[in-house]
Amino acid sequence: MAWMNNVTELIIMGLFQDPEVQRVCFVVFLPVYLATVLGNGLIVLTVSVSESLSSPMYFFLSHLSLVEITYSSTVVPKFITDLLAKTKTISLEGCVAQIFFFHFFGVTEIFLLTVMAYDCYVAICKPLHYTTIMSRPVCHHLVAGSWLGGFFHSMVQIIVTLQLFFCGPNVIDHYFCDLHPLFKLSCADASVEGVMVFGNSGLFSIFSFLLLVSSYIIILVSLRKHSAEGRRKALSTCASHITVVLLFFGPAIFLYMRPPSTFTEDKLVAVFYTVVTPMLNPIIYTLRNAEVKNAMRKLWGKKVNSRME
Repeated sequence: MAWMNNVTELIIMGLFQDPEVQRVCFVVFLPVYLATVLGNGLIVLTVSVSESLSSPMYFFLSHLSLVEITYSSTVVPKFITDLLAKTKTISLEGCVAQIFFFHFFGVTEIFLLTVMAYDCYVAICKPLHYTTIMSRPVCHHLVAGSWLGGFFHSMVQIIVTLQLFFCGPNVIDHYFCDLHPLFKLSCADASVEGVMVFGNSGLFSIFSFLLLVSSYIIILVSLRKHSAEGRRKALSTCASHITVVLLFFGPAIFLYMRPPSTFTEDKLVAVFYTVVTPMLNPIIYTLRNAEVKNAMRKLWGKKVNSRME
């Protein structure tokens, strides 16, 4: 890591340059982040203590919510505090750490979404064998594999980052550390590294998205054999997951499947999947799921009763 001898600190340009606009963003994004942590934390707590939410679907949902908290916390707290700072800086080591954890949790979420699609497929297409196929050990292995897959993906990103050479420019045209903005600061040609990132992030996102779309096409085809009531319940179960998949993959594919640019629109798209989407996921899952809402009401009722006693 000899390149650290030349540049030790990076300056982050941020989302907007106008101090007034930054203060408005602080007022907007701080409640959004708090809602993300509280909403997803409530899902994790509810699933962990509610006996009615013991099925694999809710087991995966609790891990997805945990990932949402950590994924958002990798970027958003610093982003929010930087909105009030005159000079936004981050050490090169901190930048590398942010890239690692951002991609680690992001790709873990992709794997978990894929696992949840598989769970939905088994529940609808192979209902008689569901308990055998989605046994507790299998569910634990699938979740562990998701975390492990995210770790290996992120390690590749870091290996790519360590190949870069920085000799002077240290201003990142973004509001957090990511590979494309960092490539622009490299004093050496980063085209090879760019291709590696394209394959590791862009093609991976496309492949995962196509896999998810294929699984839902199979599910929709198999639903023709079900009754109208069966189709309604199955579609209700999968609708939340499909919505989350579209919200997560749309912006990610947009940013990683094309050449990097300096447009403000890129930053705004990144805001959507780093700040907004993690907050929307618990809302999407709870609003469309009666079991989760009932479990939350019972949990809240227990807390109120215990306080009154």
